[in-house]
Amino acid sequence: MNAADIRFYSSILLRRMPYLLAITAAGLTIAVIVAFVLPSIYRASAKILVEAPQIPAELAKSTVPIEAVQQLQIIRQEITTRDDLLALADKLDIYAQSEERPTDEDIVDDMRSRITFEEVELGATGAGASVVSIAFTAPEPYLAARVVNELVDLILARQQQQRTGRAADTLQFFNQTVARLGSDLNQVEAEILKFKNANTGTLPESLGFRRNQQASQQERLIALQREEADLLSKRNNLAESYALTGQLPDAEAVTPEQQMLEQLNRALVDQLAIFSETSPNIVALRTRITSLQEALRTRQSQGARPSTGSKLHSAFEVQLTYINERLQAITQEKAAIAESIAALKTSIDATPASETVLNSLERNRANLQMQYNTAIARRAEALIGQQIENRSDGGRFSVLERATPPEAPESPKRRRIALMGALGGLGLAVAFVALLEFLNGTIRRPLELERMLGHKPVATIPYITTADEIRFPVKRALAVLLSTAAIPILLIAVYLFYLPLSAAAQNAYRWLAALG
Repeated sequence: MNAADIRFYSSILLRRMPYLLAITAAGLTIAVIVAFVLPSIYRASAKILVEAPQIPAELAKSTVPIEAVQQLQIIRQEITTRDDLLALADKLDIYAQSEERPTDEDIVDDMRSRITFEEVELGATGAGASVVSIAFTAPEPYLAARVVNELVDLILARQQQQRTGRAADTLQFFNQTVARLGSDLNQVEAEILKFKNANTGTLPESLGFRRNQQASQQERLIALQREEADLLSKRNNLAESYALTGQLPDAEAVTPEQQMLEQLNRALVDQLAIFSETSPNIVALRTRITSLQEALRTRQSQGARPSTGSKLHSAFEVQLTYINERLQAITQEKAAIAESIAALKTSIDATPASETVLNSLERNRANLQMQYNTAIARRAEALIGQQIENRSDGGRFSVLERATPPEAPESPKRRRIALMGALGGLGLAVAFVALLEFLNGTIRRPLELERMLGHKPVATIPYITTADEIRFPVKRALAVLLSTAAIPILLIAVYLFYLPLSAAAQNAYRWLAALG
């Protein structure tokens, strides 16, 4: 671009300057009006400090294991539910200034769009703590602050309610569990006691005693049998000796045959304890005893009968009576021992069945006891956890900064809107001028004449303007300025004397929507 071109474009800008000024001024005016017409939006915010548990988990565990940040997210979802938002809107009369109450769906959507949560991490030095900012936007600064403070109070109340409620529910659960297990344990112990009382003789703990008792009874029975056999043999010998010799076995022998017969009888008794009846020794002893007895009977029949006194007969009767009484006592004792052994055998045979039932009951009691002990320990932990939550030593929320009414609105940014309107108007004006020049086919420079003819002109004569032509642009510029200024003046008049522009815009939008 050479100097001629710069002069040419500068002349265009100067010639079109009324359009540039008018359109730029119109854009700026409209932007300023819009900036001041838009309603002010105030934003109030508060900060909540979310702290980690105050007591280390190694020393005492909280019964609410959820982290504080996660709990805040849960509470956030709870307080932004439909019912809570409608209740909050009604409590604080957030939509009291509306000409017509919005629908519940519109209120819920609008409330959710105006409430914001922002989490700020404190980094490694924060020890797990974080700060959460809660904000709300409203047309009035006091209303915005009231809503934020109400949300803060609601979050703190829900946090304490959740933690203490969960701790109380946990403790109640373990109280009920301990009571139930204790009742079951008492019932099982009563069943065990009842079973033991009903099966005293077949309990496994007395099995060893009963087996020892059975063995001793059997030994006693064998001893009685031996004693019985001895007594029977003694009674037979006594009777035979008295019948043959007229003397008692332990009486002194008067003849050599009698002495020999006594020795053979003693030897026979000793041998019978070792050998059977068919043993040759026994047979030989019996043969010799029989021959001596025959010899003594022969001598007695020949008148060599010994003299028998009344004293000797009485001793024989006493010993025989003693032996008979002892045999009778042994018989009775044997019957009693046999009955006892049979009872012991029955109880020992029934012990495995009783042991099976008792083991089942004992195993059930051991399981219940283990569950009961575990429940007791868990209840103690739940009680400590409840005390921690009641002291707010678990994950804790605290207010760092409550909301105060903002002094300045957050939106609209009037200066920014005005600047954007001026820049937009200037851009639109430049585009309009460029469009006019593009549509203008007049030859205004020698270069354009050369391009059209294809030959370089010898000389060019510049256009000479008259006095009327000089005054006409001024009139045209004034007309443009006045027509441009009419637009903001019309908008101001509508805003001041008829309807606020925001309401007018909403009516226009509804009208267009109804047409569509």
